[in-house]
Amino acid sequence: QIQLAESGGGLAETGGSLTLSCTASGQDYTYYAMGWFRQAPGKEREFVAAMSWNKGHTYYTDHVKGRFTLSRDDARNTVYLQMNSLKPEDTATYYCAADYLRGTWPAHGETIPPMDSWGAGTLVTVSS
Repeated sequence: QIQLAESGGGLAETGGSLTLSCTASGQDYTYYAMGWFRQAPGKEREFVAAMSWNKGHTYYTDHVKGRFTLSRDDARNTVYLQMNSLKPEDTATYYCAADYLRGTWPAHGETIPPMDSWGAGTLVTVSS
C-alpha cells in the first residue's frame, strides 16, 4: 500500500505563503491521482485540490482558486501545494490523499469517498 507523508505546514500571516509537500512511498505511485483535503477545528474535512495521475487535469475548490497551485514531481514521488494570499479561514490540518486512477473529486459539501491512502496531516495556521 502506498504511504504518504506531508510536510511544510506552519504559521503564516494573512497574505503570506506556504508550500506543502506530500511524498509517496511504498509502491509506484505513477497511476495514483493525488489530492489535498483540509479540516478546520470543529468542521468536516473538505476537498482542496487534486491532480489526475497523468497530470492532465487539476481541480480546485472555489475557495482556493487563484491562490493555491498544485504541482506534481513524479521523479521525486512528491506533490506540492503552493498556497499564496493566505487567509485566516485557510487555517486547518491539511491532508494528502492518493487514489488509484481516480477521475473525479468531491464538490464542496459532498461526502468524501474512500481513498486508497491518507497522510497523517500537517497543520497550517494563518494569523489575522
